[in-house]
Amino acid sequence: MPIKIFLDTEFTDFIDCHLISLGMAAASGDDFYVEVPYPDEACSEFVREAVIPLLGKIPDAQCAFDDLRTKILDWLNTVRKEDDVEICFDYQTDWDLFIDALDYRVPEWCRSRLVARNINELFLYAFHKKHGLPEHYALYDAQANRYAFRERPDVAS
Repeated sequence: MPIKIFLDTEFTDFIDCHLISLGMAAASGDDFYVEVPYPDEACSEFVREAVIPLLGKIPDAQCAFDDLRTKILDWLNTVRKEDDVEICFDYQTDWDLFIDALDYRVPEWCRSRLVARNINELFLYAFHKKHGLPEHYALYDAQANRYAFRERPDVAS
């Protein structure tokens, strides 16, 4: 059974989309977070108001984009040991930015899984409320998704 790792990203805009930050929360409790340089002029007004003010809270989170692939793979290899991983995301752009960060060279032991229908919105809200954490911060949102994830049985059509 693959290890579930919940992924969330923050990015500049839906049209001119550049990664700002990436957070991952493994089912084991291990977490990963980075912030990368981004073109300020590409940021939407929403991002300027809701995302940018939250940056810089975690020491040593800054990472050059060129170093991102190595940093992500080092962490994934530490967490996964010998197992495969399932990168769980609730929005397709998160996966798109993740594979871009990996320079489109996704290891064979790494699979994607869209889990939007498996995220319980009440648990998501409760996580942020209980811990006093803002939304639109990649690490906190990945942790919230880990907390709010509920496996649902496959329904045959």
